Amino acid sequence: MSSSKKMIYYFGKTRTEGTGVSKSILGGKGANLAEMTSIGLPVPPGFTITTEVCGDYYANGGKMPAALMADVKTNVETLEKELSKKFGDDKNPLLLSVRSGAAVSMPGMMNTILNLGLNDVSTAGLAKATSNERFAYDAYRRLINMFGDVVMGVDHEHFEEAFDAIKKKYKTEEDTQVPAEGLKELCDAYKALYKKETGEDFPQDPIKQLEKAVEAVFKSWMTNKAVKYREIEGIRGLLGTAVNCQSMVYGNMGDDSGTGVAFTRNPNTGENKFFGEFLINAQGEDVVAGIRTPQPTEEMSKWNDPVYQELMAIKTKLETHYSEMQDIEFTIEKGTLYMLQTRTGKRTGMAAVKIACDMVEEKLITEKEAVLRVPAGDLTQLLLPSFDTAAWAKAEKIAKGLPASPGAAVGKLAFTAEDAKARALKGEKVILIRKETSPEDVDGMHAAAGILTSTGGMTSHAAVVARGWGRCCIAGAAGVKIDAKNKTAVISGKTYGEGDELSINGTSGEVAEGSIATQPALLSGDFAKLMVWADKFRTLKVRTNADSPEDSARAREFGAEGIGLCRTEHMFFGGDRTLAIRQMIVANDEATRRTALAKLLPFQREDFIGIFTAMNGLPVTVRLLDPPLHEFVPHDEKGQAELAKELGVSAADIKARVDSLHEFNPMLGHRGCRLSITYPEILEMQVTAIVEAAIECTLKKIDAIPEIMIPLVGTEAELKLLRRKTEETIEAVKKAKNFTGKLDILIGTMIEVPRAALTADEIAGQADFFSFGTNDLTQMTFGFSRDDINSFLPDYLSQDILLVDPFQSLDTSGVGQLVEIACKKGRSIKDKLKLGICGEHGGDPASVQFCHTVGLDYVSCSPFRVPIARLAAAQAALRNAK
Repeated sequence: MSSSKKMIYYFGKTRTEGTGVSKSILGGKGANLAEMTSIGLPVPPGFTITTEVCGDYYANGGKMPAALMADVKTNVETLEKELSKKFGDDKNPLLLSVRSGAAVSMPGMMNTILNLGLNDVSTAGLAKATSNERFAYDAYRRLINMFGDVVMGVDHEHFEEAFDAIKKKYKTEEDTQVPAEGLKELCDAYKALYKKETGEDFPQDPIKQLEKAVEAVFKSWMTNKAVKYREIEGIRGLLGTAVNCQSMVYGNMGDDSGTGVAFTRNPNTGENKFFGEFLINAQGEDVVAGIRTPQPTEEMSKWNDPVYQELMAIKTKLETHYSEMQDIEFTIEKGTLYMLQTRTGKRTGMAAVKIACDMVEEKLITEKEAVLRVPAGDLTQLLLPSFDTAAWAKAEKIAKGLPASPGAAVGKLAFTAEDAKARALKGEKVILIRKETSPEDVDGMHAAAGILTSTGGMTSHAAVVARGWGRCCIAGAAGVKIDAKNKTAVISGKTYGEGDELSINGTSGEVAEGSIATQPALLSGDFAKLMVWADKFRTLKVRTNADSPEDSARAREFGAEGIGLCRTEHMFFGGDRTLAIRQMIVANDEATRRTALAKLLPFQREDFIGIFTAMNGLPVTVRLLDPPLHEFVPHDEKGQAELAKELGVSAADIKARVDSLHEFNPMLGHRGCRLSITYPEILEMQVTAIVEAAIECTLKKIDAIPEIMIPLVGTEAELKLLRRKTEETIEAVKKAKNFTGKLDILIGTMIEVPRAALTADEIAGQADFFSFGTNDLTQMTFGFSRDDINSFLPDYLSQDILLVDPFQSLDTSGVGQLVEIACKKGRSIKDKLKLGICGEHGGDPASVQFCHTVGLDYVSCSPFRVPIARLAAAQAALRNAK
């Protein structure tokens, strides 16, 4: 660090240096301590060592900057003058708390040391100064314990054993009942334990203690739990942690003292009611560690009403100053209140919405600020059922996978889709447990209460379909070993069968044994109010990915402005539909194929009528058949024999046809537009069904607005050929139906092949719209299989090779560059070219921000993510306006 860069900022009555300095330098805690001091709140003085010093500590291979401790001593001297106390003094000693504080709140993840500066001499001095020997030695035993544990790595259990022995000797149950003499003995026992475990005496030099404590806080930045927390929370790019050295105030000086932690509003519900706990005659870690049972803060008024009223006034002052709900820590020393911390309080999605709406009514924030205040992703919590918080906390977790689709599900295990459907029809709740799912499983997936797969990622088939239905799903639970043949699964060494019940938490990705109680989602009026505000500010439209009338209606309730992706392959399963598609696939000639497709036509038409009716007046983008044909046929001997019997052909013929469909890499093989080029009759049937449905709806005064999307195009020639075929079919149907009314059907393509993005100016000549299929575009750009990425993704994330799963949040620099190129090239040919995104990224807030920036017209996502996308689109518009 250059000598010109300030390493330490002081806060107190002498001076407050950190006001207005960013949290990236002072950390959240340090910035707020300076801020609270500057607005006149009772804050014990101290100083903050910057995050830059921590960054330099690691850059220098774990060495403390040479000038740091000299600077620390100077600031300690300022504290001594301000408080008329001396560090390590034998009459009136100054003691410090040493605490971490990153730019982003990481509660409980890093280290804290209290009562620093006590030694054999100053403890006696503290006893004299306070006329309270018991208090002084209680503080000393706490320091030796914390310093030994945090700084020197001595197991906390060793200290607990020594304390238990003292409590036994003095025949007491509570820590507070041990007399001063017992605490003196405990300090001696702790010092002996410290020397035994570390090989050195407990340090008597307070400056040496302080140096070691500061370094311990720096080291805590890279502990496993802190690193893991940052990974989970997606916290990136921080320099390190700041260190806050603050003069101690004591909540453990007797029954007129205490300590507490509170939120200015209820963090679970958002109710405007002070929410917290306090302990009489205790220090802060006693509340957090759960050593003693605290009392709710509303009972403080019975204990000390003037202090309680002062705390309520501070609550109002803080919320008015920050215009935000605060999480505070406070201590009462001999009837005097001190504020030790304030920070923006973490809250549930429900609470976030209520607090934002209430603060608008209270004129603390504007509607725009309210829209920006609620994390868009947190709305998920409002839309789906969840486990009862207390019950889930107690449940034993037996496995963990990817939280693919949020919610809570309880059911008995079903190992096949057929079994799941059959049992669900009888009223049984089941969890469909599979290695992975395919389109063939959709009936069973729809019937199941939840889905658990041992492989696959966040955009695997199971994840995408489950999310679209709001079905709870955990994907890629690698610790789950499934034996589908014997209908068993081994999880954490225990075997589970069809009669066993599991609870799966799609929000956390955790699996628990047995049935855990759930609570339904309750949408408040505040939710609707926030959505109205969001819609007022956003410019990006939000559509949904939906394949049935039910999904379409649900999405419309959530505010969808059309369908951006209707996957027609999901309509080919169930009873006669399955048989007809298989008959078409195994046919050896066009005539037989057309006969089979004729059977599918009425099913498709009815589905489209239902969808167009549900979306009356809104556009519906229908994607023509996309998956490879092998996904629709049975691959096992029994299934092939049954199909041969149903079709009246030999099993050998079926096997030969299925074998001929085998591809080494089917996701890059005969699928998408390539199917329609080889088998144009498939396109004809689907377009016929779309047009006939649109005509029938129009005659019933239903405003059907179909858009036909041709998937996986990579060249202009492909789209030109298939557009012509589509237009010919549209005209043929209109003629056959004697329909002379207006029927404007846009014809466009899905940009999901990198070549299509790079030659978008050529392709735009044949397209009325582009819809970016970012799942496949990501897969082909990275060369990652979205179904197999989970085998190496954790390593990539832990080593910062990737910052996020690229199938969850759009890779804006790589894949996003292709999207941007395609947008610019496409609109250079047609300036009114409609642009949208229909990959799963359409419901990811960070990806929505990118879509707004590059000028897309709409995003499309699964029904349950529509409100998230609406809010994210509003936030993108407001941020860009700034």
